Amino acid sequence: MTSTLVRRHRPRPSSSWTTDAPARTRDWAEIQERMLVPLYEAVYERLDVGAGTRLLGLGCGSGLALLIAAARGAAVCGVDKDERRLDLARERLTAAGAPGDPARPARLGLGGPESPCVREAAADADFTVVTAFEPLSALGAGSPGATVAAAASTLVAAAAGTERGGAVVLAGWGPPERCATSGVLRVGARLADPMCAPGYHGEVPPPARWQLCGRDDLEELAARAGLRPDGSGRVACPFGYADMDSAVRGLLSTGLFDAAERATDPIQVRKEITEALHPHQRADGTVWMPNVFRYLICRV
Repeated sequence: MTSTLVRRHRPRPSSSWTTDAPARTRDWAEIQERMLVPLYEAVYERLDVGAGTRLLGLGCGSGLALLIAAARGAAVCGVDKDERRLDLARERLTAAGAPGDPARPARLGLGGPESPCVREAAADADFTVVTAFEPLSALGAGSPGATVAAAASTLVAAAAGTERGGAVVLAGWGPPERCATSGVLRVGARLADPMCAPGYHGEVPPPARWQLCGRDDLEELAARAGLRPDGSGRVACPFGYADMDSAVRGLLSTGLFDAAERATDPIQVRKEITEALHPHQRADGTVWMPNVFRYLICRV
């Protein structure tokens, strides 16, 4: 499985996370989200997702993973805490001729497993597959400890609507030495330190920021949620961009630099991201960073 360089986009000046939210959402959908397609496909292939699968996507973003599952014949339901991304997912999944099970149209809702759309979907039939492709950043917010606790609580709620023996999939970054993007993401973590350190008393909770993924983090999260591990795998997910501007915009759209922008300023953050990306820019101007992602399959 290989990634494809995204098409070239016209440059757009960087602005803050507060004023540029709609543009960041578009950048996520048009540039960044597709980088994880190899992960989605590997998981779906291993679980034989297709007709008869009832899938719940936690942190479904702008819906690309759901769309791929629906194209395989699955009935899909998705929730996300970002209303803008969810609107894009709705556009994709309700478009004329959208794939899926016509008897069970896609259901989407704001929030998590407590969303009415999840209850409605589970009332028809229990889910057979639940995916959390970005468990810590998508399921919780705040300090690392609070994030893990919130993620575990979310998984418990999702498992309640999943059939016995159903699969719950967690995913995260692989070893830092095998993820070229980790060096760039450390820029955001370093710049965000002033507001994410203990003792920060800002009015707004600290946004999600990138953290190193320990060897057993996914297993520990599964254990806290009462899930039984049943296999794992690693998938190559290289991040490839048509040019430096697309690379910076794609990375900013992840939300992992929002805390850094609050602690410093958008211009400084963009400058330091660009500097960190220079070693990964090739002679033709494209940016290429090989990465490995890990997934863990659990059973309810």
